[in-house]
Amino acid sequence: MLPARFAPVLFAAIMSGLMSCIVTCVATIRAVGMDPGMAGKWMGAWVLAWPIAFVVLLFVAPLARRLVAALVRSEA
Repeated sequence: MLPARFAPVLFAAIMSGLMSCIVTCVATIRAVGMDPGMAGKWMGAWVLAWPIAFVVLLFVAPLARRLVAALVRSEA
C-alpha cells in the first residue's frame, strides 16, 4: 500500500491510463478499421498517449476539482 499523499498521482496514473487506452482504441479503429495489425497500431498509439495524458491530468485535475466545486451546491 502507498501512503495517502500519493493518492493524487496514483489517481492520475490510473485515470490517464484507462482513458487514453479507450480513446486510442476508438481512434485507431476509426482510422484503420479492424484489420489484423490494428492491435499493434493501437498499442503504439497508447504508449505515446498515456504519458502525455498523465502529465496533462496532473496539471488539469486541480482546475477540474475547483470548477466542480464551483458548480455544485454544498449539502450542509
